[in-house]
Amino acid sequence: MSLLTQPLKIKNTVLSNRLVMPPMATAKSGENGTVTTELCDYYKEKSQGGYIGLIITEHSYVSLTGKASPNQLSIACDEDIDGLKKLVSVIHQNGSKAFAQINHAGGVAVGGNTSCEKLSASSIQLPNARPNNPALPKEMADSDIQNVIQDFAQSARRAKLAGFDGVEIHSAHGYLLNQFYSPLTNKRMDSYTGSTLEGRMKLHLEIINAVRETAGTDFPIAVRLGACDYADGGSSIQDSVKASKAFEEAGVSLLDISGGFCGYTNPTSQEQGYFSEITREIKKHVSIPVILTGGITSAAAAEELLENNSADLIGVGRALLKDSLWAKKAIHTLQSSMIN
Repeated sequence: MSLLTQPLKIKNTVLSNRLVMPPMATAKSGENGTVTTELCDYYKEKSQGGYIGLIITEHSYVSLTGKASPNQLSIACDEDIDGLKKLVSVIHQNGSKAFAQINHAGGVAVGGNTSCEKLSASSIQLPNARPNNPALPKEMADSDIQNVIQDFAQSARRAKLAGFDGVEIHSAHGYLLNQFYSPLTNKRMDSYTGSTLEGRMKLHLEIINAVRETAGTDFPIAVRLGACDYADGGSSIQDSVKASKAFEEAGVSLLDISGGFCGYTNPTSQEQGYFSEITREIKKHVSIPVILTGGITSAAAAEELLENNSADLIGVGRALLKDSLWAKKAIHTLQSSMIN
């Protein structure tokens, strides 16, 4: 049996194989973030046949102030639960497991209306600021931070009620938690200070603890971590090794590694699995599974990355986006090669 086709257990959830569809925004939700028939049809098509062990659904906003874009999926209120149940059901019926990615856009939010004030770790111009909304975000007060912690916790509760198998906390790609984690954007001088790693990951740990208290310790928590900014003065791989260990100790069951504050690429590598330099190092120091995503387009490359201990799970995004049958073809290719 190939490594990619082997099952993997995350707490009490058993994945049928090591293939992951990472979260990718579709803008197929309703104007208010509701689940639509179009969105369900999309996930039905991608999960057809159950060839993907885990599908992490596109980022859903935990509050209107954290909405990243029009027609983004919402998990911000209890009224969203029934629609999310339909979405999860489609994925489960096809044999895949489903995690909900929950997110707050922070200083790059569009909000639910023009009166929503953008929030961030610090009131500075962000590297990924939107040209059409250049106003500086507000530096979050303690009350804002406590509200965000509860927004994440309640969103995780809704994910569990909707039937998701776990939840992924988004701390990558320049959104709020990445804004706290990166020293490029965290210029605070309080206990969340950007001058120490402890300060930069304090909010993460508080959210993880709140999610565990609200959704239960049996509910798997993943963290998508922007593990290296690839910029002078930014977060480093060494930082993220320490952060990953702290997240595991706090109760995180799965790490989903990405990089680059303003994008999803590694400027130093174009090879398939271009974040593997990060995942390999993190894997040396944690015992929980690690997902590697980044430019992986062939089953052979996915298998090789598992063989050389670069990751425990392989995320395939663009290839699945372009070809909904990619996973089926990849699994069949590997199974055939094992027979031959």
